[in-house]
Amino acid sequence: MFESAAYCPACGARRARTAGGDRKARCSACFGVMTDVQIGDTGLMECGKCHAMWVDTATFEHICADRDTQSAVLGQYGSPTLPAAAAAVRYRRCVACGKMMNRVNFSRVSGTVVDVCKGHGVFLDAGELHQIVVFLQSGGLDRARQQQIADLKEEEDRLRGLQRQQTMLADHGFHSETEITTDSTWTGMGLLQLLEQLRK
Repeated sequence: MFESAAYCPACGARRARTAGGDRKARCSACFGVMTDVQIGDTGLMECGKCHAMWVDTATFEHICADRDTQSAVLGQYGSPTLPAAAAAVRYRRCVACGKMMNRVNFSRVSGTVVDVCKGHGVFLDAGELHQIVVFLQSGGLDRARQQQIADLKEEEDRLRGLQRQQTMLADHGFHSETEITTDSTWTGMGLLQLLEQLRK
């Protein structure tokens, strides 16, 4: 297949990755040049030096929702090139606005930490888009939802425990000035007051 061909002349299949438009940007990781590429029907930017990617918000959501696009990603990046050792944590600037991005564990449980600009998009190191697609296709979102439900249940139990403590305090004549910390431990004064009340 010729480098510029969108379809294979032998079988007619669409090329997984083709050159995109004329946009260029500075890579937030290695400061090389990022250019437009087309993965299936989806456009994004890729660094020619370190192979990091910049994906705008709408495109990233499309990749997460569309299995055909995910298959194109796997077809292009079936053997991702990942760093041999974990690099030091470094915050990066958004390709679009230049502001520092937030580091986020994708879907909270995937283990793939990406750089996110809430208003513009996602910056991914080499191999991370492949990791995310594999996570999605292996039922990762269902696992993430189950973890979220478990976290909410744990928080509900914690709050109910605080309510029971407050009720116990009220039953022994304590009022709102008695302090309970958010991690459900007593302050020194509150505990002494409770012990004195219980001895009476």
